[in-house]
Amino acid sequence: MKQTIMRMLLHFLLALLGGLTILVLIQAQDQSGFISIDCGLPEHLSYSDTDTDLNYISDAKFIDSGVSKKILSTNNVRRYLEYVRSFPSGVRNCYRINVTSGTKYLIRASFYYGNYDDLNDPPQFDLHFGANVWDTVKFPNASRMRFNEIIYSPSQDYIQPCLVNTGQGTPFISAIELRPLNNETYVTSSVLSLFNRCNLGSITDIEYRYKDDVYDRMWFSYELIDWRRLSTSLNNDHLVQNIYKPPTIVMSTAATPVNASAPLQFHWSSNNENDQYYLYIHFNEVEELAANETREFNITVNDKLWFGPVTPIYRTPDLIFSTEPLRRAETYQISLSKTKNSTLPPILNAFEIYMAKDFSQLETQQDDVDNITNIKNAYGVTRNWQGDPCAPVNYMWEGLNCSTDDDNNPPRITSLNLSSSGLTGEISSSISKLTMLQYLDLSNNSLNGPLPDFLIQLRSLQVLNVGKNNLTGLVPSELLERSKTGSLSLSVDDNPGLCKKESCRKKKNLFVPLIASFSAMIVIVLISLGFWIFKRKRPGGFGKVYFGTLQDQTEVAVKMLSPSSMQGYKEFEAEAQLLTVVHHRNLVSLVGYCDEGEIKALIYEYMANGNLQQHLLVENSNMLNWNERLNIAVDAAHGLDYLHNGCKPPTMHRDLKPSNILLDENMHAKIADFGLSRAFDNDIDSHISTRPAGTFGYVDPKFQRTGNTNKKNDIYSFGIVLLELITGKKALVRASGESIHILQWVTPIVERGDIRSIIDARLQGKFDINSAWKVVEIAMSSTSPIEVERPDMSQILAELKECLSLDMVHRNNGRERAIVELTSLNIASDTIPLAR
Repeated sequence: MKQTIMRMLLHFLLALLGGLTILVLIQAQDQSGFISIDCGLPEHLSYSDTDTDLNYISDAKFIDSGVSKKILSTNNVRRYLEYVRSFPSGVRNCYRINVTSGTKYLIRASFYYGNYDDLNDPPQFDLHFGANVWDTVKFPNASRMRFNEIIYSPSQDYIQPCLVNTGQGTPFISAIELRPLNNETYVTSSVLSLFNRCNLGSITDIEYRYKDDVYDRMWFSYELIDWRRLSTSLNNDHLVQNIYKPPTIVMSTAATPVNASAPLQFHWSSNNENDQYYLYIHFNEVEELAANETREFNITVNDKLWFGPVTPIYRTPDLIFSTEPLRRAETYQISLSKTKNSTLPPILNAFEIYMAKDFSQLETQQDDVDNITNIKNAYGVTRNWQGDPCAPVNYMWEGLNCSTDDDNNPPRITSLNLSSSGLTGEISSSISKLTMLQYLDLSNNSLNGPLPDFLIQLRSLQVLNVGKNNLTGLVPSELLERSKTGSLSLSVDDNPGLCKKESCRKKKNLFVPLIASFSAMIVIVLISLGFWIFKRKRPGGFGKVYFGTLQDQTEVAVKMLSPSSMQGYKEFEAEAQLLTVVHHRNLVSLVGYCDEGEIKALIYEYMANGNLQQHLLVENSNMLNWNERLNIAVDAAHGLDYLHNGCKPPTMHRDLKPSNILLDENMHAKIADFGLSRAFDNDIDSHISTRPAGTFGYVDPKFQRTGNTNKKNDIYSFGIVLLELITGKKALVRASGESIHILQWVTPIVERGDIRSIIDARLQGKFDINSAWKVVEIAMSSTSPIEVERPDMSQILAELKECLSLDMVHRNNGRERAIVELTSLNIASDTIPLAR
């Protein structure tokens, strides 16, 4: 393949040399446009590095996540490596750094482990740049600094470097540095990623960078076989520079073969046959040649002429490079060989090798980015909305779905789910500017004001759910018309002040009570006609449970109270009272009850697939797959969210565990056993209880200590249930021959970032790592020892639904048909009881 070879021989008139010298000296001291970020440095600190005079600032204003850590020993460590920002939470954490669009930058990310976490186990993680994969960060030597460097011209006025947890340890970063370059340098059609940058003939092993290099490139010493060193004494005013401005100290030394007739050679190997490389070779004649001396040589790559002849000029840096990549090969052998006319062997001062990076993944359409960012800021969305909203598809923002099928057009946001997100205020006009939206769910928030006309502008909208808010006024007529024709699924229920134009009358409440009592004779007859014992509760519990079929073929379970249990009667009474007024699709339905004399019974809908505990047992051959586990978690969260936030007054379950989560014939989960439940006056009330409640392993330790019970106790129990779904293990785990609580086993593993070690091994790796990470995060926050840090059930529900969304995208290979599934999932996502 014919290559276009460019040779940078820049000669200047002696009259301009003095002015150029002054300019170079000024630039050597100038940090204009430099951005030097010390990651993890406390927000109030900044400093000037003593070695380079570079001015470093904290990263606090560039990112909203992560924690600051300091390495254990700072001896002989550069100051900008003493702190790290670590990311124990979240799969993808991104910086947002403002830049000048169209400017070419050298961008460097540095990583120094320094055993900051006291684990002596360096992690492995991915480094992304916006929507594209930059590299995988590995540490073959934990005591060495690792850095990644690219040359890139941003098309926007910001960049977004991201650290991505791949389940092999907690990502971290030490520093991010940006250096503006001359736009005429390093001109290629690719993003260049540094492979090697070497200084030959150096008399020391010193690394050279700013202030020696005005662009702050790092130059490392490199030794060749069978070569000798040439050097001269130079300062800046001795060199006639070119636009690449190689450092004077680097240009003052060179390598040349010991055998004057031999070539000067170096090589490297490619790890991937598809990798493409760009080579930049720097020359400067360091010897003042006599009149009868000449130095002339050719450059070959794998024995094919690449450029020549080359004649270095005294004190005039020269650069040979190609605007096209080298021909692909497993090994690249570079040879500099003297020509027949040359009296002196070849020389080489320095070289740079870059790999082409594929940054072809298009970023989300900029208008959509701007508008979703405005929505984030308007509502103070606390989800991990960082980086590009839509890409890569595996790291799409929680609550979004995007069009990802067209490689030629940027992704567009097609679905926005902000249900149960604590939104307040009016509906943001920025939503109407997401012009490709097909699905919009703003339900179960505290939005007020009108349902705005600007939503009519969303011509692609197929589903609109604004139920359970505080919206007022009239529903726009065009939305109603689209709903009537079937082009729009519209849900506006439970907005007390919101009316439809054709009927704006005051709504009437209709309440149909359950039958208060069943004849004791009916229960006795049912049992005598073929009921059989379905389950016997533990000794001291409520009693026996019988299975049977009513005349209309309805399958029911009848729970009989043991006559000897006084505490059981209190539970019976509490459950009967609660379930006659509380109805939700994810709470077990009460068909009726009997309270006559000594015969007391509760009659429920029959749940054909038993309870969750049975399905999590190791010996159960019908293992739950990952998607089934997520659906069960979402169902249970719906039920508990209704108890906490849909009931007035709110109700605490107080004995949530897998055996109290029942599964119907379609594997839909419903919460059962409300004998210990308690209603509170308001959703922040608490109560001191002297009566034991709950089951060991699931009970909030704070309740065990103080007897103070509130909603957060249920949330702790729900977090333990989530951990059982994730791990397939019981709340009390056998480890090293003894029983320990599941949190004691899980916590240190999660802190190491080794999530794969806790996922149920029976799944054999068949799960989406992103949704798994998020469920683990939810479980850990729900079981936080600090009660106020536990999220509300509405937030947990919203985040679990996002886990399902991530899993759907994964199972559908990121295709947009996942939107159809997500739509069907969320249409019935509110916590209002269904009609019976």
